[in-house]
Amino acid sequence: MIRTAPIFSDNMVLQKGKIIKVFGTGDDGEHVRVTFGDFTAETAVKDGRWQVSLPAREDYADGLEMTVRGEGRERTFTGIASGEVWLAGGQSNMEYELRNCTTGRQHLENDRPDVRYYYTPKITLSDPAYEETMTNTCWNRFDGETAKCWSAVGYIFAKELSERLGCTVGIIGCNWGGTKASYWMSEESLSADKDMSFDLDNMRALCEGKSEREIADIYREYVDYNSAWEKRRDEYYATAEKPDWGECLKVCGECRYPGPLVPANPMSPTALYRSMIKRVCPYTLAGFLYYQGESDDNHPGPYYKLLRGLIDLWRTDWGDSGLPFLIVQLPMHKYHADPDTKSWCIIREAQDKAYRTIRNTGLAVAIDCGEYDEIHPHDKEQVAHRLFLQALYIAYGEKNEDFNAPMFDSALPENGAMTVTVRTSSPLVMRTVTSGFELAGADGTFRPAQCKVSGNKITVFSKEVPHPVSVRYLWTNYSDSIPIYNESSLPLPPFSISPKEEERG
Repeated sequence: MIRTAPIFSDNMVLQKGKIIKVFGTGDDGEHVRVTFGDFTAETAVKDGRWQVSLPAREDYADGLEMTVRGEGRERTFTGIASGEVWLAGGQSNMEYELRNCTTGRQHLENDRPDVRYYYTPKITLSDPAYEETMTNTCWNRFDGETAKCWSAVGYIFAKELSERLGCTVGIIGCNWGGTKASYWMSEESLSADKDMSFDLDNMRALCEGKSEREIADIYREYVDYNSAWEKRRDEYYATAEKPDWGECLKVCGECRYPGPLVPANPMSPTALYRSMIKRVCPYTLAGFLYYQGESDDNHPGPYYKLLRGLIDLWRTDWGDSGLPFLIVQLPMHKYHADPDTKSWCIIREAQDKAYRTIRNTGLAVAIDCGEYDEIHPHDKEQVAHRLFLQALYIAYGEKNEDFNAPMFDSALPENGAMTVTVRTSSPLVMRTVTSGFELAGADGTFRPAQCKVSGNKITVFSKEVPHPVSVRYLWTNYSDSIPIYNESSLPLPPFSISPKEEERG
């Protein structure tokens, strides 16, 4: 029997200006006919799947209909809009719900936006209710109740974009808290490079020689333990006068989250690629929004390769090698009990490198959007707005350099100081007394430095480093001081550089 993929429903948003791909499942040999306006496409089911391509609609519109006909089955979707469609991927800061953000109540009570949302269910293939849950999903229009659980970043971005372009904007929420990049990638893509297969290799080692039942039992034991542990944790935080994570572990026992690397665990390599990404792909998009990286901080070295691999994979799956991919660079963060491991610095550097080296990517610099001792900043307005600016620049052809944050360009030692040149559309501005800079000499030891800003140049100097060879800026997991912005109020992102690396492209 012919079925259309669950992402096709009443009130869906179809991407304007691009070929529209419609797809689903059925029995081999069944005939499928799809009609949208004046266009009709036909195909037959092969290997349990079918897909047709309809010509692009070149205007923004609403109240459209699409009919899918199979043998003995017909369904008409109504309330369709031709607009802009973006997939909002990543982990908890992309998932972070509108009702919980600083401006959430204001939006929910006062907004009347032309924004719609499709929430890809957080469920894995191993769940017995997987197919039923997927089938019951649909596109939702905005109202104060429905939109509570929408991605705050995704919604605020869509609202700004809708107002700017004068059209309906659809967001496909495809995110899950606590997830690593490898969870959103295929086995083939992870296996292509030994640096990317770290988690996959660990999963294979854990599963080797075990039956499917034994592997399932490993995960079931974890789920039972974790459920009981979470109850103890919740009770501890509800009753402790001054709750502390270290004390919580003493009282409640070991925290085993995210659990064993087995296929049934959503927190495992390839799990969410197979259960979520593949279920909405290749729904026609304007591009991707991506806010992730926090959970890769325990093994940050390969993150650039992982991010590049993920971008390549998703673009390949969607059949568009230039599909815009907008990255949120991680903000400042550190829990009070944690040492400054610099791991978030490495993730931010990888995100910056991806932006510089992969075409049609954008970077929403969010270094000033973090909170101390809180991994989920409550204010999502700036992050969403900076993604919006990048979308205008990368995806919609508004080549206004004011949309881009100031970016490191080069560093040159001269006269006992380091001269840093920045690419910026407007002069740089110092907002704090502390500089955020450090210098190192030939011994490689970094020491705090001062700086002077003039136009797009920064002179960095320190009496302790009379002959600097390396310079870095905000090279820390967390600082409550973000010193340098341009006059467009966009912050200079962190960097670490030696003269041999001065030309960054």
